[in-house]
Amino acid sequence: MKIKEIVAHIESMAPLAYQESYDNSGLLCGDSYAEAKAALVTLDCTEEVLDEAIASGCNLIIAHHPILFSGLKKITGKNYVERVMIKAIKNDIAIYAAHTNLDNVHTGVNAQIAGKLGLSNTRILLPRPGHLRKLITFCPVDKAEQVRQALFEAGAGHIGNYDECSFNTEGFGTFRAGDGAYPHIGEKGKQHTEKELKIETIYTIERESAIVSALLKAHPYEEVAYDLVSLANGHNRVGSGMVGELANAEDEIAFLKRLKGVMQTECVRYTRPTGKKVKKVAVCGGSGSFLLSDAIGAGAEVFVTSDLKYHQFFDAENKIVIADIGHYESEQFTKQLFYDLLTKKFPIFAVHLSKINTNPINYI
Repeated sequence: MKIKEIVAHIESMAPLAYQESYDNSGLLCGDSYAEAKAALVTLDCTEEVLDEAIASGCNLIIAHHPILFSGLKKITGKNYVERVMIKAIKNDIAIYAAHTNLDNVHTGVNAQIAGKLGLSNTRILLPRPGHLRKLITFCPVDKAEQVRQALFEAGAGHIGNYDECSFNTEGFGTFRAGDGAYPHIGEKGKQHTEKELKIETIYTIERESAIVSALLKAHPYEEVAYDLVSLANGHNRVGSGMVGELANAEDEIAFLKRLKGVMQTECVRYTRPTGKKVKKVAVCGGSGSFLLSDAIGAGAEVFVTSDLKYHQFFDAENKIVIADIGHYESEQFTKQLFYDLLTKKFPIFAVHLSKINTNPINYI
């Protein structure tokens, strides 16, 4: 099996199109056509993790955080990033990262946290705009079903828990075939009027190329008329954070103590309790301070995240309890997410969970 097959499977769940503009997810070094011998999954790719990969015979490291985040102008080994890159290349080890694209999917990092806390009825806290588009095309009525099915099979027509969604309007199309044309219907040099169906269907941007190709292949016309329209709608399965509900309301301090144990953290920094019972909880793995107003707006009693600065805790204003559990702690179960994703698809491929604790923060 090639490394590119493993990459393709990860990106089928967390497309690179879903990463933030500042991010650098994807294959960071290595030959995608090389044979994948074994993979090591980790939160961070450090020198210790690279040594672990070498010792365990893994030629692919799959990390959550990209070790290459900003551009390198020189690679001289002066810091751990450069040393890792030099050693990885020398040892033919590929490094792949799925970062904010994995944060932003509804089955990703935040779903892991929600699952650990026992949240149900979960939804994306801040749906991301700009990822939905609409295809509009026109075809003869008797070929409409053929065209629709081709679009659906290519990935169009998905809205939430529904698929094969489209809107269809009957009308009349006119055209005149010129010299050099080979019309499916009508005659050269004569205007033709055809009863047509206008088909509208929605899709996500990463499927656009496949959907347009399917349209051109299935459509009977020599020249296919179609529009691609960008939508401002938020994608309800792509975006930042997640909010859900507990099966039973809990006392605030009892919830925070349970949170500490479940998330295996040495410390929970939290704001003053509000005196409310905890029923709705918002979560964001990693640095989630930008979602505080969204968590309050969603009616959450607690917001679980990390990396808040001192003054940001004041912004809770007794409307919500902020629970900062630490960056590493909030994302540590991402390793298991990678492991489960790969072993389910490739049951006989060797996937190893890194035994290295890469958390740079210690508590005393």
